[in-house]
Amino acid sequence: MGPVTSQSVLATPFDVDLGAAPIELAPAPPRSPLFDLGQLEVSWDRSTRTLWTFMTPHGRPSFNLAMLRDFTTWQSEISRLFGAGHEELRYLVLGSRFPNVFNFGGDLNYFAQCIEQGDRVALVEYGRSCVAILHRNMLSLDLPVVTIGLVQGEALGGGFEALLSFNVLIAERSARFGLPEISFGLFPGMGAHALLARKLGGAVAERMILSGATYSAEEMCKLGIVHRVVEDGEGEAAVADYVRGSSRRHSGNVGVFRASREVAPLKLDELNAIVEIWADTALRLRDKDLKLMKRLVAAQTRLSDGLNAG
Repeated sequence: MGPVTSQSVLATPFDVDLGAAPIELAPAPPRSPLFDLGQLEVSWDRSTRTLWTFMTPHGRPSFNLAMLRDFTTWQSEISRLFGAGHEELRYLVLGSRFPNVFNFGGDLNYFAQCIEQGDRVALVEYGRSCVAILHRNMLSLDLPVVTIGLVQGEALGGGFEALLSFNVLIAERSARFGLPEISFGLFPGMGAHALLARKLGGAVAERMILSGATYSAEEMCKLGIVHRVVEDGEGEAAVADYVRGSSRRHSGNVGVFRASREVAPLKLDELNAIVEIWADTALRLRDKDLKLMKRLVAAQTRLSDGLNAG
């Protein structure tokens, strides 16, 4: 199999826009802080019944163990506050406060430590934590809500995987998406394969994963993964615009997304089985693969430090 480029994957472009393209975006409405989980900033806009959440990572913007615990608590708190038939929450938004990065994905430094120690149990536990969060989000926490991913910057590896579990993706023009794991002998094991296969078909999913290519927001929009592309700096206002524009269709939208899950169901057991394959693959990595993984961590850390300093 030859190299796969983004252009070869995008053989049949089509554009999906779940709301009318705005002529002029109004500022996002004011929000009230709801709770803070250390690496998640959560606020509530009662006027549009929207819960806004932004990742505020400590250090490199990846899914470290502490952030995974925050996400588990986040989901539990949302269910506690808005569940039990209240139906007050209609839209759930996730973005990132880290400059120019949504999320770099899995904690590669932690993975390298586990691999060097031969700790399969820790790798599997990490992966299961990730897919449990992803699966609950994919089910919209069993609430009548529309989930929206706001992408401002890099969404790589697990960051891209996480976004695939949202109903709607709104991306700024400079956003980039990719699954680079194949470059160091691994593959994205926490949802990408299963979700991309359902959204795009198994052959395209494999080609994307095996290519390790990076895709622009426009390319992802042509594939139907991203639903709206806006100019840099307009992401939050575009999400607010989508919420306003779709409020009358909210019930229908929720029904469509629920029906889509019935058409192409994804069980947690399937995700956990893939995690097992991912962990076994990780433990077979060679020293040169681990060195490349560590170099990637170092490069991401330098980039993160530079962005934070700026």
